[in-house]
Amino acid sequence: MMIKKESGFTLIELMIVTAILGILAGIAYPSYQGYLEKTRRADAKGALVSFANAMERHYTENYTYEGAATGGNDTGTPAIFPTEAPLDGDSKSYDLTIQSADATTFVLRADPKNSQSSDGFLEITSTGQRRWDKNNDGAIGANEDTWDH
Repeated sequence: MMIKKESGFTLIELMIVTAILGILAGIAYPSYQGYLEKTRRADAKGALVSFANAMERHYTENYTYEGAATGGNDTGTPAIFPTEAPLDGDSKSYDLTIQSADATTFVLRADPKNSQSSDGFLEITSTGQRRWDKNNDGAIGANEDTWDH
């Protein structure tokens, strides 16, 4: 008598593989989300530095930081730079604004939105100070983190 050998996977083997894949996906997905959040934040930091450069050009031409917002205003939506970050692509994660501007100083801000909304705002000043509302409480505290370079 010949015994015919069956080939293939048993149901138990398929269930074990499915469970392992589920565990790996459960670990990988939050890491991936964190990676995307850091990438969007890095894009906003780069946009703020470029925005600060645009403010410096505005100062060179006008001898003041005032009037760089839409309508010739001193604060609000910028007229001299794009209003959202990242600068490329369709999915925008930050709104860029001029928080304050006078003849000799400015503060620029990137406010998170959409999928980045829980990340806290980023700021850069005319003196080069870089601040991040890391705990997302709406204010920069004394122990808040500065941007990493």
